[in-house]
Amino acid sequence: MPQRKSAIAHVESGRVPHIVHMIPKGAPGYREANGGAMVVSSPAEVDALVRRLQPGEVATLDDLRAAIARHHDVAVACPVSTAIFLNMCARAAEERRAMGVPAEALTPWWRTLKKGGFLNPKFPGAPDLQADYLAAEGVRVSPLRRQLAVFDFAARRPDWCAVQS
Repeated sequence: MPQRKSAIAHVESGRVPHIVHMIPKGAPGYREANGGAMVVSSPAEVDALVRRLQPGEVATLDDLRAAIARHHDVAVACPVSTAIFLNMCARAAEERRAMGVPAEALTPWWRTLKKGGFLNPKFPGAPDLQADYLAAEGVRVSPLRRQLAVFDFAARRPDWCAVQS
């Protein structure tokens, strides 16, 4: 039986983003694209974008998707693949941490949130590990509707990834 690829191998796979010009009806991103094109990003591109987040800053998955779409000059970034690649980046960072890589050299996945500022329950050690890392950077995490959230996430969003209206 073949061995599973590590998250690091997925992030470093060399996969490149590609544009989908004809999104099939009913596919993720179809309605949101409103007839426009969609980019399917890559794990390395998502990793590089998350690495731009500084201590105390946070961004939602939608912020990252908007930044990726703007970068590729398309209507939307694929919601499913972007979420999967973000999770790969988080797992790769924790694999590197276990290998002894210094914290400042890791991808700061804990600075990414779900819509509404909620912590991501699919991240490694979620949600407690993400909450601990954010608290260490001075970001306050509190419960909201039985989930942990960052209430001031919009104020902590860096200019480069703010969703354009």
